[in-house]
Amino acid sequence: MRDPLLSLDSYSRRLFLERCAHAAFGLSVLPAFGADPQSSSSPSKSAAAPSASPSTGPGFGSAKRVIFLQLRGGMSHIDTFDPKQGASKGPKGAISTKGHFQVSEFLPKTAEIADKICVIRSMTAKVGVHASATYLMRTGYEQRGTIKHPMLGAWAQHYLGASHETLPSSVAINHNAEHGNGFFPAVFSPLPIIDPDAGLQFSVPYAGMKMVEDRLKLVNQIDSTFRQRFPDENVSAYNDFYENTVRLMKSTELKAFNIGEEPESLKQSYGSSKLGRGCLLARRLIEHGVRFVEVSSGGWDMHNNLEDAMEDTGAAFDKAYAALIRDLDSKGLLSSTLVIVASEFGRKPEFSGSGRGHYPKVFSTVLAGAGVKRGFVHGSSDAAGAEPVGEGVTVGHFHATIGWAAGLPLDKIVSAPNGRPFTVGNKSKPILNVFA
Repeated sequence: MRDPLLSLDSYSRRLFLERCAHAAFGLSVLPAFGADPQSSSSPSKSAAAPSASPSTGPGFGSAKRVIFLQLRGGMSHIDTFDPKQGASKGPKGAISTKGHFQVSEFLPKTAEIADKICVIRSMTAKVGVHASATYLMRTGYEQRGTIKHPMLGAWAQHYLGASHETLPSSVAINHNAEHGNGFFPAVFSPLPIIDPDAGLQFSVPYAGMKMVEDRLKLVNQIDSTFRQRFPDENVSAYNDFYENTVRLMKSTELKAFNIGEEPESLKQSYGSSKLGRGCLLARRLIEHGVRFVEVSSGGWDMHNNLEDAMEDTGAAFDKAYAALIRDLDSKGLLSSTLVIVASEFGRKPEFSGSGRGHYPKVFSTVLAGAGVKRGFVHGSSDAAGAEPVGEGVTVGHFHATIGWAAGLPLDKIVSAPNGRPFTVGNKSKPILNVFA
């Protein structure tokens, strides 16, 4: 008789095991903890040929850690980092910044730290649907077929190894980053933190640590035959998951997830929004050794009531982002931390008097820290904000630029389980002009 477990796909089996882990041990975090990729059971194989990319150059390897702010819904470039006049002008105008370029009046706090950031105004893409465009921005690849592409944090863990002995190498804040490992092992998945104020929930097991360890020993004895019969890579990944989870639960490094330890004045500077709290948590995590942190913020799909939405969602971003850049700079972390602001696409140059529609043809992203030029604008859109001037920056170029800063071999090929070759940035070249 066929075992029903075999009828489940790989992700369903992983979810089944996760729930078993919760029931047996009181463990309820996904398998994101930093197993050594050299010893893990990986379905991918790197090509034997060395990377053709040089290992030195402007900005290469300057980002020891990355904070990726993902503004979901499609941030209007015209009402943030690329303000326009005339028919495209929105409800507010432009203001000068310390970086000697202009941003929207919706971003007064960002204007004060603009001398520390680099704006890319010539981003371009072809995908204008939220789910597909978000996938593209998070992975550098269009969503096709059954292949799940890795996020940048998983690529970094594959090439650079775990970033910390007990803490995860990647964390996703304010959303459950399912499939973040892509075709890499499940242990490369980012650890999801849904509520930054709550931090890492269930880190203290209801059964007690000794009982957890006793149960783990018993399960290891019982499931040895099971693992031989069903050599699935996700099942194997859970052995490392259990061991590393117990190690983290015992570790003093759990304090990294507690933003309550921060001074009240600093918490207020970030603001009380989930984005603000998430940015503060991200700073604590990279300070303690987490390499890649993605912070998600919704509410940017402003078809209607753009002005009111920007006064709320835009103001929360403005406060949190400026506080994050200042905080990192004051702690000496900005020079080695790459901070990214990105959205899945921009908004139409036509302002209806209420809002703007989806527009992937041209939009803006922002980089700061880790060898990036300060007070700099790369590329431009035309006077209406409708077309990139000259050659646009694709999402592949953007990912290659981040990978370059993180010191990843851009030309090195990794084969997915189906044999298809993939690289960081989908064979695109980095934009070296943004580095000092």
